[in-house]
Amino acid sequence: MKRIIPSSSIIIVVQSSFLLLLLLFSLTPTTSAHFFPNISSIPKSLIPNKTSWDAFNQFLGCHTGQKVDGLAKLKQYFQRFGYINTSLLNFTDDFDDYLGTALKTYQRNFNLNETGELDAPTLQHITRPRCGNPDIVNGTTSMNSGKVANANSLRPHTVAHYSFFPGMPRWPAGKTDLTYAFLPENQVEDVVRRVFANAFDRWSEVTTLNFTETASFSLADIKIGIFSGDHGDGEPFDGVLGTLAHAFSPPSGRLHLDGDENWVIDGDFLSAPSLASAVDLESVAVHEIGHLLGLGHSSVGEAIMYPSIGSATRKVELTKDDIQGIQMLYGSNPNFNWSTTLTPSNERDSNGSWGLKSSRILLIAGLFLLPIILL
Repeated sequence: MKRIIPSSSIIIVVQSSFLLLLLLFSLTPTTSAHFFPNISSIPKSLIPNKTSWDAFNQFLGCHTGQKVDGLAKLKQYFQRFGYINTSLLNFTDDFDDYLGTALKTYQRNFNLNETGELDAPTLQHITRPRCGNPDIVNGTTSMNSGKVANANSLRPHTVAHYSFFPGMPRWPAGKTDLTYAFLPENQVEDVVRRVFANAFDRWSEVTTLNFTETASFSLADIKIGIFSGDHGDGEPFDGVLGTLAHAFSPPSGRLHLDGDENWVIDGDFLSAPSLASAVDLESVAVHEIGHLLGLGHSSVGEAIMYPSIGSATRKVELTKDDIQGIQMLYGSNPNFNWSTTLTPSNERDSNGSWGLKSSRILLIAGLFLLPIILL
């Protein structure tokens, strides 16, 4: 004999399930973030005295065999970015073989002198703000360790330094039009949307991919959210500086920004006093989009996919290394041209790296000057 469940009971179950989902969603910490039009508009109250990893500077000169209070936290740092196996727990403050091996691999990945000591250049690197994605996944480095790029080379087939996620995931071959959306709770303003539109354009200019913003967050291929602290994905943010953002390999499509950062919109760090806690939004967005498309970290310091970036620094132009890597996954935009895109110009980003788009200005100027020269 069939048991008939009263319709009222079904309604109660559905309502309870809906309320439970709302409760779970509300437990995920979101924020509207600290977005500022320029570096001068950041309030002094938001400028920190210390950042996440400043305490590591006390370890200057430490080497194997020493025991120093706090070294366990440095081991946790290396574990977070893949340099120490995640199965290891209960770290001590001893400078042991685990830390020594991790340190040498880190120095090799970032083209530092492989001293095995916590020297000044290494500590300067460790304390820089960076992407939250690990450099080493499942024991395999996602950076081509120890290779120094020839920044002046314009040849597209020189030694590669780009890398991919394990298994080389990418968006399906037939899916060239990707949509993206912002978490509605973040209430992202139009100026921020334009920054992301520019960041996506930088990748579409060199590949076969196109990106369009959509109002439907749930249906978007790429979902952009702003969070603080532990936000439920196993990669908690750590306040001002430290890790700035992270993104997941395709086809996950998740990109998360740390809402505690002082994000600057205009990226003009040359016309205002330097501010240690200011972070250029577009620079970080371009990097994280590279992860969304399948690129890992690069050991080339000038590359967008280099893991760290200094505060009050702007680096938004794709380099030869970035372009080679993304075209390995998706092919080249038919309108892309190596010789015109990579021609050096007199325009620089705030961090001193040569811009790509400015070469187009030179090309246009040359077209106007050519008839004058011929005359």
